[in-house]
Parts: sequence; C-alpha cells; structure tokens
Amino acid sequence: MILSGQSIRARCLHKPLGNLNADDLPMIAPFHERSREHGMTYGVGPAGYDVRIDENYIIPAGGFVLAATVEKFAMPNDILATVHDKSTWARLGLACQTTVIEPGWRGHLTIELTNHSQITLPIQAGCPIVQIIFHVLDRETNMAYAGKYQDQKAGPQEAIIEQ
Repeated sequence: MILSGQSIRARCLHKPLGNLNADDLPMIAPFHERSREHGMTYGVGPAGYDVRIDENYIIPAGGFVLAATVEKFAMPNDILATVHDKSTWARLGLACQTTVIEPGWRGHLTIELTNHSQITLPIQAGCPIVQIIFHVLDRETNMAYAGKYQDQKAGPQEAIIEQ
C-alpha cells in the first residue's frame, strides 16, 4: 500500500513524549506542506513527498552527478520508500536513478542524477528535485537497515565498495 499525503503528514508531525530515540525521529525533517520554489512544487503531495536539492549543481549534457537532499530521513521499520523523477525535470532530460530507502535507514539522501539532454542543466540549491513514494510493509521488519550508509551526513556521499 502507498501512503497518502495525509498519512505522510501524520507520520512526520508525530511528536513523541519523554525520551527521544532514533525510532521516535520524524520520518522527514524538515517537513513542509505543499510549497513552491523555482517554479516547482515540493513538500507533501497527494501520495508522495517532493524533496529539494541541497546545493547548486551544473550538469552538462550527458553528465552524471551525485547530489543530496535538504531533507533528512528516519525511516520507520514498517515503511520502504522509492525515489522517482519529477515530471518537469524528466521533460528536460534529467533522470534520477530509482533507488530504495530501506526500513530503518536514517540520513540525508544521496541522489544520482543523469542529464540525458543535449543542453547543460543548472539546478539551484533548494530546487525541488525528486519525489519520494512511501510503501507500507505487510508487517514491521525485524531486519531494519544497519548497513554502510546508515546515518548518512549532509552532502552527496560516494559509493562505498567493501572488500
């Protein structure tokens, strides 16, 4: 099942009482209602959440770049998310690689962007860049993410190849 905008909002605005631990962190921070920046929407939508890019990028024709989101995630153990293109960028030739945000993962999301167009694409910091779709698992996993990208810092992170 895909989370509706109302369910995303409820999970992000949950304010725990007492001691705060990793399981009590908001799913997305900072959380925004539907807003507009650089001519595109970001924040909660009907069935997803559009995130923003953290800094300025210039992606040449045929180029590839690792970028990062302004937003930080703390995925609950019953939610898996997928990263998808925003249609405006896709129509300009910019594609994101569809990746998965595992249950239990925390950090700033690194996104992989490829410019399939014949022109250079400048992207300004704070510009909406990709859409996140949240899927509910049939039950909470007992194998939450605990891998090499856990607690990923702000800014794009290079691939870690383990020997």
